[in-house]
Amino acid sequence: MSAHMKNKSEANLKIPEILAPAGSFASLTAAIKAGADSVYLGVADFNMRATAAKNFKIRDLSEIVERCHKNNAKVFLTVNTIFYNNELSKMREIIDSAIDTGVDAIIAADMAAIQYAREKKISVQISTQLSISNTESLRFYSQYADRVVLARELDLDQIRQIKDDISSQQICGPGEKLVELELLAHGALCVAVSGRCGMNLFCGSEAEMDTDTDSNSGAARSLDKGKIKMIDTSANRGKCTQICRRKFKVIDEISKKELQIDNNFVMSSADLCTIGMLPELISSGADVLKIEGRGRPAEYVMTVVSVYREALEAIYNETYSTAKVEKWRARLNTVFNRGQSAGMYRGASFARWAGIAGSRATTRKKLSGIVEKYYPRIQVAQVLIRGGYNVSRGDKFLISGDNTGAVFGTISGMMVDDQEIDEANQGDVITFKVNEPVRKGDDFYLIEEADRTHE
Repeated sequence: MSAHMKNKSEANLKIPEILAPAGSFASLTAAIKAGADSVYLGVADFNMRATAAKNFKIRDLSEIVERCHKNNAKVFLTVNTIFYNNELSKMREIIDSAIDTGVDAIIAADMAAIQYAREKKISVQISTQLSISNTESLRFYSQYADRVVLARELDLDQIRQIKDDISSQQICGPGEKLVELELLAHGALCVAVSGRCGMNLFCGSEAEMDTDTDSNSGAARSLDKGKIKMIDTSANRGKCTQICRRKFKVIDEISKKELQIDNNFVMSSADLCTIGMLPELISSGADVLKIEGRGRPAEYVMTVVSVYREALEAIYNETYSTAKVEKWRARLNTVFNRGQSAGMYRGASFARWAGIAGSRATTRKKLSGIVEKYYPRIQVAQVLIRGGYNVSRGDKFLISGDNTGAVFGTISGMMVDDQEIDEANQGDVITFKVNEPVRKGDDFYLIEEADRTHE
């Protein structure tokens, strides 16, 4: 059961753990503040968001673990790419550092990492890249892992059957407890089978493929020969460049005519959103609900984790309702999304395609200033306005920073030089009420409605 809901008897309902993404210290802070039970993150290059997220350094692990454990949140380290021979020593160094700093588990897909982690007696969680889709596969990996992230292609009935088998057949991991099942609850869906993509490397060059490769790794190395530039863009090595999110044309090779299709984004699936089907996920046997988004900013993490925390508490307290779901959906729509879908959980193939290259978020942020000071006794922030935008009474704002996470609010009143004003301009230093502590150097953003008229 979630650490946030232990006052009630567990006999009635087991509420899943919320696993949140952390691609930066700001997102890590946001996840903790929003009520995540655990966070997952990567260091260096050997994780599936090696380029999408900022990623932490190995030296950051001690601080990360200290912060999380102080707030009763666990830390899981992703080491879930495939490895070449010349990288095995680095892989071992990362896992050794995880053990030394108190990381709670390793998320892995390559057997080299899985076996090494088990030898070192750190808990292992099997990544979705291994496409575990049946009980026998899960039974095999249970000798190595305490938790399994099932294949993204399974529907809820298939998940429920695997969960029933774990219970009835007492399939336990090395920790001598029943193997836990982790399901993706919210975020981007990869069109490739459980994220195992070959297209990204095939199409990843800026021009044509060059045959020169790195003899040590077998992967195309960086080349720059005039117009040709080829880099290692394997999505299975954490170097996804979002090829599938681009527009594509279908051309008849004989007539050379372009065929008409109703959506040029033919491989860009809409994001998964399960806020309206959480009771179904829980009844299927989900022990953990994962929120995707290590490449997303702190306000995304804050909003999504908060919404799912509220929803799980509503289910636990028997106040979950259609009206609440609609309000939660509206909040989720304010941050990055490519539309919302049920994924494959209800037995269908991808129900929706993105239809656009970027986000369908109903709001957008504009960097408009920097925090100079915060007065905790009177809960007032002092902000230098910059970026060329005016700030007006009634504007919605976001303040974000490594130790602040994401703080939202509305400017109900503001002052310049101890004088009440209705509008501030570039270069003004304003003070206004902020109900949560913010810090010097935090970014100040204005939040406005997004223009969707051109979609």
